[in-house]
Amino acid sequence: MRTPTSSTLAVAVLAAASLSLGACATKSFVREQMGVVDAKVQTTQGQVSAQQGRLDGHETKLADLDKTSREALERAQAAGKLAEGKFLYSMVLSDDSVKFPVDGADLSPEAKTRLLDFVQKLKGDNKNVYLEIQGHTDATGPKTLNKRLGEERADAVRLFMNQQGVALNRMSIISYGPDAPVAPNTTRAGRAQNRRVVVIVLA
Repeated sequence: MRTPTSSTLAVAVLAAASLSLGACATKSFVREQMGVVDAKVQTTQGQVSAQQGRLDGHETKLADLDKTSREALERAQAAGKLAEGKFLYSMVLSDDSVKFPVDGADLSPEAKTRLLDFVQKLKGDNKNVYLEIQGHTDATGPKTLNKRLGEERADAVRLFMNQQGVALNRMSIISYGPDAPVAPNTTRAGRAQNRRVVVIVLA
């Protein structure tokens, strides 16, 4: 039986070391690749989370719309008036800042100025929008009279905006009369807030 020489042992040790180093190098490479994959997965998850956050925010915004805005959106969708079914913003002409005559629908100079600015904004935005103009009153007097008064005030706003270049087929009116108050009707200030015209802008 031959005894291994020192050179033979050296070769064996070197071979074993090479195999060990190769295995270590392979494990290191795998770990690096797994790290790259994990980073990509985390990035993708972050993008998905951000997108979900935007969707949740949109749903929350819709949920936060007041009742009359949601109803306007539903009516416009049912009539096929919207491209996307999206609430943009609203403008309020309330009697505490823009005076309507008692039991009348004539627009005050202040109301006309507000509406002129509003029309300029619409033209500047250059969007294909749909407007619902809502007439509201306080609870003083007969309900049937208030329904008619709310409609007359909304129609006065619609006709004025049409004279400024807003197409009639892009606008509709509805009267809520006293049925959708934003403040108590038990105080003068509350009644003034309830006497209003609201223009809902939808896209």
